[in-house]
Amino acid sequence: MLRKPIEIELLAPARNAETGIAAIDNGADAVYIGAGSYGARQAAGNSIEDIESLVNYAHIFGVKVYVTLNTIIAEEDVQDVKELIVKLYSIGVDALIIQDLGILEMDIPPIALHASTQMDNRTPGKVAFLHKAGIPRVVLARELSLQQISAIRNAVPGVEIEAFVHGALCVSYSGQCYASQHSFGRSANRGECAQFCRLPFDLVDAEGNVISRQKHFLSLKDMNRSGYVEQMMDAGVVSFKIEGRLKDVSYVKNITAHYRKLIDAVLARRPEYVRSSYGRNDLQFTPSPYKSFNRGFTDYFLSGERGDITSFDTPKSMGEPMGHVRVVSRQFFTMQEGVEFNNGDGACFVGNDGRLHGFRINRVDGIRIFPQSMPPLFPGAMLYRNADIAFERELARPDAPRRLSVSLEFGENVDGFALLAKDESGIEVSVSVPFTKDEARKPQSENIKNQLSKWGNTPFVVDRVDVNLAKEWFVPSSLLSDIRRRACDALIEAHNMQYIREESAILPTNHPYVESKLSYLGNVSNSLARKFYSRHSVEKISPAFEVEPVAGVPIMYCKHCIKYSFGWCSKSGEKHSYKEPFYLVSGDGRRFRLQFDCAECMMKVIAE
Repeated sequence: MLRKPIEIELLAPARNAETGIAAIDNGADAVYIGAGSYGARQAAGNSIEDIESLVNYAHIFGVKVYVTLNTIIAEEDVQDVKELIVKLYSIGVDALIIQDLGILEMDIPPIALHASTQMDNRTPGKVAFLHKAGIPRVVLARELSLQQISAIRNAVPGVEIEAFVHGALCVSYSGQCYASQHSFGRSANRGECAQFCRLPFDLVDAEGNVISRQKHFLSLKDMNRSGYVEQMMDAGVVSFKIEGRLKDVSYVKNITAHYRKLIDAVLARRPEYVRSSYGRNDLQFTPSPYKSFNRGFTDYFLSGERGDITSFDTPKSMGEPMGHVRVVSRQFFTMQEGVEFNNGDGACFVGNDGRLHGFRINRVDGIRIFPQSMPPLFPGAMLYRNADIAFERELARPDAPRRLSVSLEFGENVDGFALLAKDESGIEVSVSVPFTKDEARKPQSENIKNQLSKWGNTPFVVDRVDVNLAKEWFVPSSLLSDIRRRACDALIEAHNMQYIREESAILPTNHPYVESKLSYLGNVSNSLARKFYSRHSVEKISPAFEVEPVAGVPIMYCKHCIKYSFGWCSKSGEKHSYKEPFYLVSGDGRRFRLQFDCAECMMKVIAE
């Protein structure tokens, strides 16, 4: 018995409908977008009308649209969330990405629910629980290795696994960060993260000795798993997620197109995997992740190795590594052989003062590069390009709209002529036009094929036209134009009518949760969530940190370890001369104690 191929999805972020359409035109199989509120990026909200326009465009190509409701819900917002879900279902949204399990207690339409990474999904037991509760897809924690992903797939074979493949990294396990709430009254679990992790700190020991000054000790590089796409598929990942609902359209276009090419290369030689949507994407540029915003790249534990995951010097974009500076003069500098810059490019480097310095290139004259004003460059400095003018011009070109391949058969019937149109998704329509037939004085086939191939600014492109006529009938171009337009309208209507949304009603369950007690880490902020956990055998349920702050507890749980970054990992037996505990001290004097749980390979940040 032949096994059904596994559908692979490239999931791109959409700040708004325009960005979502750009993602689709550059290869996305699905997009995720925020509604007006209750998403983990409050600055990326959209109206119901805009989301509906995106849904209508996406579904023609079998592309899915997911809406983020991945925040915890305050008691006073429960009814508002329920009404929003009803509206999103009515406009055809394919699924909701959620954090608050109180949603499973709501009387809502049968829309699919995906468990956000904000739920801290990193064990087979947690994923199995969510799947049994009626959630078809789980977005895994970013920190998991290929081996851990595979273990979850093997333990819960029916679940769809979504995993991040690219983008910015939170230093804390998602959903387990309370630093922004503690320090600024802005909850990451409510979509208002103030990016505490990108701030500079002094690192001091228990005796007040400064180990290092004003570094971004909690700032990580960005994720880039370009080299692991096939391994991730084989580990069980079916949806490859690009982070970035706050990113601009150029970023989304570039990164989506990059992973489209990588995934397609695997699909071309692995018939057990297939693309989950339809349509041809004709790129107007050559994608490169290094040319979009990045802080340097890491695979972030996917390979099982730690590597260098940090960006201590700066939380800003470094861009594309270009090489080392050779000669520095008063007005220009030169680079190692083979390095090319353009007039107007932006560049940056980490100076001898440990800070990031950026500048604009005014003019390039042979090997001489003239900045607008000379920065404190030095021979041997590693230079990065964080603005590539030529590439930005390529990205600024209008996208070639996504197209579905169509084959046409032009024939006749008793009353006139007919056109049969079938696109690559398998949808087929037939339209007829009454017409009195007269024999033609010259051959018609070439004109018929030419006129029927002109689908212009529609979602379709013609691959083949067959002409099957009993005689050489005269067929005017106006008739061909009319029948072509009718066929296009009929195909679009057929896509809207035949699109199948995977629906799943949530039925009450009572299987035991993975814990019998929930601390503030459970993020329970409303009575519905409390009801859900109570029914699933949780005996003690503490309120969310946002509801009832707790003193002296960790406000971050990190796989990243500062001791490891300094070469002082206790597992390797390496020593240091400083007295623990260590503290991070912010610019305004606030102290945060670091606790190292070496058994769990975890660093906790505790507010003093």
